[in-house]
Amino acid sequence: MNHFTSFDIVRDGVALHGRVGGTGRPLLLLHGHPQTHAIWHRVAPALAAHFTVVLMDLRGYGDSGRPAPDPAHRNYSKREMALDALAVMRHHGFDRFQVLAHDRGARVAHRLAADHPSAVERLMVLDIAPTLGMYANTSEAFARAYWHWFFLIQPPPLPEALLDADPARYVRSVMGGRHAGLAAFAPEALAEYERCAALPGASASICEDYRASATIDLDHDREDVAAGRRLAMPLRVLWGEHGAVGKCFDVLALWRERADDVAGQALPCGHYVPEEAPDALLREALAFFHS
Repeated sequence: MNHFTSFDIVRDGVALHGRVGGTGRPLLLLHGHPQTHAIWHRVAPALAAHFTVVLMDLRGYGDSGRPAPDPAHRNYSKREMALDALAVMRHHGFDRFQVLAHDRGARVAHRLAADHPSAVERLMVLDIAPTLGMYANTSEAFARAYWHWFFLIQPPPLPEALLDADPARYVRSVMGGRHAGLAAFAPEALAEYERCAALPGASASICEDYRASATIDLDHDREDVAAGRRLAMPLRVLWGEHGAVGKCFDVLALWRERADDVAGQALPCGHYVPEEAPDALLREALAFFHS
């Protein structure tokens, strides 16, 4: 991603880091756990031939800031992260844009689209179902596959201490334990994930991200459901045919409970779609975002 320019802004005291490149309609890319905006290295250059591509590190990840934990986990709620994304796009002059997001970033994108529907023109999410639906329909198979969902939400300081003991081992265990193993990741990208997982405060931020998803984020989701608030913009959902999400959940059915205009399919890969199946993802993204 040599043709992308780095940027750093601050929102409410939290530093937000990312890169921007390309020309055309704005497209925001949001990464997942335990990664950084580097997950897009196999697709962002091609997308930049068609769009102005904005990549950012979520708060708590990469080189963005790591605000202190709070008892309500508000600092790591997807609502706050969505406001970060909105601030980044407005910093670059974009009040309305399209979003492509994976994993944790896709949960941020869901909240962004729910809270700020006028800002999100079209939304593509990768390998997730809505957080509330996934927790409500958790099975033994899912709990075994996504053990970190339940480990990271345990009270501090135990999860933080275990992550701090060997951050690189945690990254390699989580990422390498899935369908494609570690062979799916470029050495430079993997090194970047390991570097950022070892930064001061990273373990607390990771845990708070997941604690928020199991508490305050569910409250926000339940409020949407109770009020009948649904996503109205076109939503494209893609998941890995070899991943746990597609095997454990009816992905499209859960999204249709929360959105009006939903379509999608499985791709021939596991969880890490942008790195395992970049060509298939590019075909999908170009077709969807050019519509």
